[in-house]
Amino acid sequence: MLVLGGLAACSGAGPYGHARTYVETDAERGYVARAEEPVYDEVRRMPEQYQGRLLTFFGVVTDVAPGPEGTLRVALQQRTHQERHLCEDESDGTCRVTINARDGGPLTAVLSLRGEDRDGERRLQQNSLVRVFGSVTPGEYDANGGPVLRVEWYRHWPRGEYVTTQSAGVMRR
Repeated sequence: MLVLGGLAACSGAGPYGHARTYVETDAERGYVARAEEPVYDEVRRMPEQYQGRLLTFFGVVTDVAPGPEGTLRVALQQRTHQERHLCEDESDGTCRVTINARDGGPLTAVLSLRGEDRDGERRLQQNSLVRVFGSVTPGEYDANGGPVLRVEWYRHWPRGEYVTTQSAGVMRR
């Protein structure tokens, strides 16, 4: 069920999408075409209506714990992606994927880490940003009452490779 794939090149934006608007990776493109990005509260209240559907959410990692069969349970705070990314100056290289500073609510992603996300400073850890693509597990909730997603694929931004809307005062639009 879990698909492992490397982060492919994504035009000139690099693996972390340094561009004014969101740039999908080659590996991500097929998931984006098939996935729905529903209203988080609807999924939380009525997960059975989303059973068997591929969903996508952005979330900031709050905890990483061992899961079943070698997977990880990654606790997230759902965040809304901002269409226009914040940039330090006019060059795309200074732009960062931008998410809303406000928490949307808890959710848990059950996933298998890819090699580049396991070790070192750029590993998936607390305060990383992920975009998950997966299906909700009806009747299963995390410790905070959020939905649990079985992840098929994810994209990861280490700390420092994304910003929140709170950075608008120091970064240009």
